[in-house]
Amino acid sequence: MGQCYGKTIPTVRDSDGTTITTITSVAGDADHPLPATPVNKSVPSVKNTPARSSANSPWPSPYPHGVVAGVTPSPARSTPRRFFKRPFPPPSPAKHIKASLARRFGHAKPPTEGPIPEDGTAEPDQSLDKNFGYNKNFGAKYELGKEIGRGHFGHTCHAKGKKGDLKDLPLAVKIISKAKMTTAISIEDVRREVKILKALSCHKHLVKFYDACEDANNVYIVMELCEGGELLDRILSRGGKYSEDDAKLIIVQILSVVAFCHLQGVVHRDLKPENFLFTSRNEDADMKLIDFGLSDFIRPDERLNDIVGSAYYVAPEVLHRSYSLEADIWSIGVITYILLCGSRPFWARTESGIFRAVLRADPNFEDLPWPSVSPEAKDFVKRLLNKDYRKRMTAAQALTHPWLRSESHPIPLDILVYKLVKSYLHATPLKRAALKALSKALTEDELVYLRAQFRLMEPSKDGRVSLENFKMALIGNATDAMKESRVPDILNAMATLSYRKLDFEEFCAAAISTYQLEALEGWEQIASVAFEHFEREGNRPISVEELARELNVGPTAHSILRDWIRSDGKLSLLGYTKFLHGVTLRSAHMRHH
Repeated sequence: MGQCYGKTIPTVRDSDGTTITTITSVAGDADHPLPATPVNKSVPSVKNTPARSSANSPWPSPYPHGVVAGVTPSPARSTPRRFFKRPFPPPSPAKHIKASLARRFGHAKPPTEGPIPEDGTAEPDQSLDKNFGYNKNFGAKYELGKEIGRGHFGHTCHAKGKKGDLKDLPLAVKIISKAKMTTAISIEDVRREVKILKALSCHKHLVKFYDACEDANNVYIVMELCEGGELLDRILSRGGKYSEDDAKLIIVQILSVVAFCHLQGVVHRDLKPENFLFTSRNEDADMKLIDFGLSDFIRPDERLNDIVGSAYYVAPEVLHRSYSLEADIWSIGVITYILLCGSRPFWARTESGIFRAVLRADPNFEDLPWPSVSPEAKDFVKRLLNKDYRKRMTAAQALTHPWLRSESHPIPLDILVYKLVKSYLHATPLKRAALKALSKALTEDELVYLRAQFRLMEPSKDGRVSLENFKMALIGNATDAMKESRVPDILNAMATLSYRKLDFEEFCAAAISTYQLEALEGWEQIASVAFEHFEREGNRPISVEELARELNVGPTAHSILRDWIRSDGKLSLLGYTKFLHGVTLRSAHMRHH
């Protein structure tokens, strides 16, 4: 339902002829390097580089069980699977897309390209309430101009304000036909898009929302006009790629606005170059994020399961139907890869082929120009395109990465800190001791991020933070979207902090993720140093039964847990690193048995 800006998104038809519009791509068009874009043949095209096989990948899958033909299932699945002697091809995610479309648009075929009826001839569905409660006086307030973009759900026009603060101001108006709203879900999509735009448009790099109106036939979303064109157009005009310095300027803006959205509990779900517009044609013009038609509010610890997005930018866990905010980070990784080398990291001639590449292949960092790209830039991209969503950096963390680190851009508050501190406060004394030992082995690169987050809590003069500090930091960044996604509920789970305060050392222990540290090249060294601290300060004799209780697993796990304990009854280095993860997918699987 997002803003359309001068591009026609092609539909993709599955083998049975069903049009797939929720995932957009131009599968099979090898001459057109990026999706949804008619490319002038005189413009240098972005090449398609086949991704590498992940058979020997250093990035283990977060879905270690039940591999069927190379496609690993989501951890959200709990239904036992049958295994057959004859190999069957993995199920196509396109089937889930069609199911999602059926829910969103009804059982009729999804909308395809074509003119939107605006002359009142379309008969509205009387069984659905299409009254949004928006202003009914659009014609009195705004003057419509020429069309500047068209998509599946509506089109966008130039407009001008007739009166008030917006008088004579150039505007963009997205027009969504009520005739195309054939299900309750499609109506709710529009409500949510307006709600999100209204709540978040205060950010510098997010398109500004002005008004929402309606009449009998359409909904009108009035926004600022961005006349500088799409990021996609600029990539193509530069011959397909950016210099590292120019790419950094783009990525910092993207990370800044996405970190803001994630803090509010909003996942965009369709980040791609077409959805970033420049405010003007100037080379140094600011960029704005648009199109929240597929966005959603997400509660703390919630995981979404509907497959939406654009094929080249969709994260593996989205195809596994169990994902959260990290899916946006993957999309940013794809955009960064394209900016730096001019190629897609995952490419195939069909949509199903793209999905399989995303699920099973690793990006190519060997062909030109990657040998001449800085090690910091390559590390940055790899830490975003990690197939294990738990190991990806957050948007706020990425802004402190050595490749982007600068005093010129502020580091935003990270919602992940709240989630990790909440878990730390509810952890057992042994788990907290293990995390404290790990925090003492952190690299300077990790401490830069933690110091920035600690400062945002505005510690008291004694250098400590309490629940009140966490609360005030969150309130200082709150919008209506944060209330809708119930992000403040995290504070209720942090109530135990009201009786204590955290100094910086304990804050580090509480706010680190073992999974993210495992993605570092120096993880083995960090774990070894941490274990030395744990040996001196926290490693005590523990029985298999007690360790099972710590991990909340049943007796069937005892045989594995014995390998974690040395002859002196204390955790070994292996046991220590496994214990840091808490309840793993494997142990959770055992518990169900």
